[in-house]
Amino acid sequence: MLKNSAGRYWTVLLVNFGIVLIAVYVSLTNGVFDMTVMEVLKTLLRIHPVPEHDLVIFDFRLPRIIVAALVGFGLGVAGAAIQGISRNGLADPGILGINAGAGAAIVIFMFFFEGRITGSGWLSILAMPLFGWIGGLGTAVLIYLFAWRDGRLDPQRLILVGIAAGSGLGALSLYLSLKMNPQDFEMATVWFTGSIWNANWQYITSMLPWLVILIPIIIRKSYILDLLQLGEESAKGLGVSTEKEKNILLLTSIGIVSACVSVSGNIGFVGLLAPHIAKRLVGIHHYRALPVCGTIGMLLVIVSDFIAKTVFSPVELPVGVVISIIGIPYFVYLLFKTRV
Repeated sequence: MLKNSAGRYWTVLLVNFGIVLIAVYVSLTNGVFDMTVMEVLKTLLRIHPVPEHDLVIFDFRLPRIIVAALVGFGLGVAGAAIQGISRNGLADPGILGINAGAGAAIVIFMFFFEGRITGSGWLSILAMPLFGWIGGLGTAVLIYLFAWRDGRLDPQRLILVGIAAGSGLGALSLYLSLKMNPQDFEMATVWFTGSIWNANWQYITSMLPWLVILIPIIIRKSYILDLLQLGEESAKGLGVSTEKEKNILLLTSIGIVSACVSVSGNIGFVGLLAPHIAKRLVGIHHYRALPVCGTIGMLLVIVSDFIAKTVFSPVELPVGVVISIIGIPYFVYLLFKTRV
């Protein structure tokens, strides 16, 4: 039985990686400027490089694909951790307002430092994830305070408070963006809907350390997430310091979400969809579900970004809109399933 489940896990993981590679190939070779496989390979391997091909691959498509993959992986893993902490299958960084909190902090940063720190400078890019983390952390603390009832975290109150906090912080972000100059307002508006059209290597450098450090912490504590599903008292009886472990996992998840939000804007539903799909494929144990969540998140964002930039070309949709079109019906399905 264990051998079969392990074999299934590796099969699903390898198939996911294979589909991700196919999506990367399609996104690299197709677009307004189509390229053949040989042209892409020669450009990547630096064989008779052509300036036009270098521009398309290294300045536009490859950074965008890498950012989409990193954001998808990070949101997928963070979503699974937050669902595990709250023991609520409807929990998601976007629905709980953590995205909105991180976003509001970044908009405040953009508002007060506009004209003094340029949007593409290293100081701005490296500071944005930190501001996002502070905003996400503040939102999580606020949600915890209001969702805490009779000495425990109430999952239903958690969702309701998260939605309320997200709406309020979204309104604050919109109000501040209206006070910005037209150029900054346009950038903020695109960022609100979730977009990675402006991806570059600086963004990758700014978010990569957060993911490299924080994702392994969640994977290492995957057994804690499994034990938390047994309930607070049962987990404590097995020797788990529940509050300490939940705080570590929550802070780690907020850090991942904030790093992702700082470069991609408010992309929702990835953290909701990926854990449900992963657990259907490989089971409920987080040690196996978390890596699969990450690969499914990668696939969702890469494919959605490709659809966003090609289907309505030359007009480009924000990737967050495309993912919402996919995610909202599934969210409604989960709501009805939970009621039943």
